[in-house]
Amino acid sequence: MKSYFIKTFGCQMNKSDSERIERVLLDMGLSRAKEADEADLVVVNTCSVRQSAENRATSFLKNYKKLGKYCVITGCCASKDPERFEKWVDLVLDIRNLEKLPSFLKNEAHKPRLRQRHNYFKTNPKYSNEFHAYVPIMTGCNNFCSYCVVPYARGREVSRPVKDIINEIKSLVKNGYKAITLLGQNVNSYKSGKTDFPALLEKINNLDGNFWIWFLTSHPKDMSKKLIKTVANCKKVCRYIHLPIQSGNNEILKKMNRKYTREKYIKLTKLIKLNMPDVCLTTDIIVGFPGETRKQFNDTKKLFKEIRFDMAYIAQYSKRPKTAAAKLEDNVNCQEKKRRDKELTKILEKSALENNKKYVGKTVEVLVEKPGIGKTRSFKTVKLENKDKNLVGKIVKVKINRALEWCLTATNDDSSR
Repeated sequence: MKSYFIKTFGCQMNKSDSERIERVLLDMGLSRAKEADEADLVVVNTCSVRQSAENRATSFLKNYKKLGKYCVITGCCASKDPERFEKWVDLVLDIRNLEKLPSFLKNEAHKPRLRQRHNYFKTNPKYSNEFHAYVPIMTGCNNFCSYCVVPYARGREVSRPVKDIINEIKSLVKNGYKAITLLGQNVNSYKSGKTDFPALLEKINNLDGNFWIWFLTSHPKDMSKKLIKTVANCKKVCRYIHLPIQSGNNEILKKMNRKYTREKYIKLTKLIKLNMPDVCLTTDIIVGFPGETRKQFNDTKKLFKEIRFDMAYIAQYSKRPKTAAAKLEDNVNCQEKKRRDKELTKILEKSALENNKKYVGKTVEVLVEKPGIGKTRSFKTVKLENKDKNLVGKIVKVKINRALEWCLTATNDDSSR
């Protein structure tokens, strides 16, 4: 094999994992192909949170397997249930065995069933971006939400040593990176020795250099007062918090095994807004969970109206094999799930627009991601009047002149860094 192509379906952690996969393949002497058609090796890295992502991944693999490509699948989906994919691929790779990939590829007949798991974070990534880097600080999950396969796919929570994280970020900042996103399936449960997540944020915030810090994804049960105050007090930590609620009804939350109540979540969001009035608050929601009645769904609608999220990622429930919820009857039909999705989206459109209007007339900093498009510190998307490609990777000051539901528009001033 001389060339490879990596296709990623999933979250930021999947994208970060793909950067490490790419480093391994480059170190083997392979070159990156522009398209899968041109590659000898096709790697699909996918999640299994939604059935749609899994369907896209398997469809993609089937096409290239038929063309005679050497196909590899990895990610949460592969780790959870490898036998399901063996007929479509040559190799099913548990991402935690990444350092073994070269030996697996050299022995095509070998189907690895390793019980031993390695620290794949030791593999240095081939960053896909020159100014914004994903830095995983932990992997796995101990929560066992009833609809989720992550604890089975990724294993229990494992936190990276503080020293490794700090050294990686120091190197990134030294090389001109402007933004760092800390990643973990449950990022705020990070714990390494005596260092918890708030303490880690403080250590990173105290590093030299001008850069922003984002983090994903937080679990409400671990969103402590200490963490909220730390985010509020650390200048480099951006005022953006993604806090999945999943449902606004306590009975459904209990069925989901989320370990908090609607009331606790609302109390948390009030505390966050009290400490950070300018915070951008986003969430995840599942509609049509098994047994969710119309009345229970209405509790979610009421919660949306009360909290007024800036953004919400709404998923229509799909059964995932080997989870506790898979044993429940999926008794909310597809048409009703779509209807509930639309109802929440309509509420979200209104709150997102109202929140965005607060930016109009203000001058804010924007990290330009591509010509004419950037992100504010609060992770708001901004469409820029100036589409100069030389601004990409720089932080510029802009004046917001218009608010839309999902973005802002702005004019540039002359300052950038």
